[in-house]
Amino acid sequence: MVPRASTKKQRVPERDYSHRSLLDKLGVKAGQRICVLGVEDATFLKDLGARVHDFACDQQRDPADLIFLGAEDVKTLARLKSLAGAIQKNGAIWVVYPKGQKHIREADVMAAGKSAGLTDVKVCRFSETHTALRFVIPVARR
Repeated sequence: MVPRASTKKQRVPERDYSHRSLLDKLGVKAGQRICVLGVEDATFLKDLGARVHDFACDQQRDPADLIFLGAEDVKTLARLKSLAGAIQKNGAIWVVYPKGQKHIREADVMAAGKSAGLTDVKVCRFSETHTALRFVIPVARR
């Protein structure tokens, strides 16, 4: 008996991003206008400075291509509403928050982004202790 050819499509293997640097995963490109608010990771700031020579630290810069918001507690997430108007139409806000904590959870971060009129599109391991969640302006409003 001859086996029949499968009519099912072959599943495309998942992309392997393990070899990419953190800045590549976060979409940081030379020449972008970047604002870092409350993120104090020394390695991240050093790598960011090597790639983007002019970025604002703890100062809002309008309009920004990328904003990195460090959120160690739920109260900080209230800033997302004002920051949503500070990004380019195709820009993004990365919320960097602690992993595995009860006082600030992924659900809290996602709810704050939605409340600010943003859509979450990507999650990334930021460090051993922190996760980053990317928010953008919904396509219908760009």
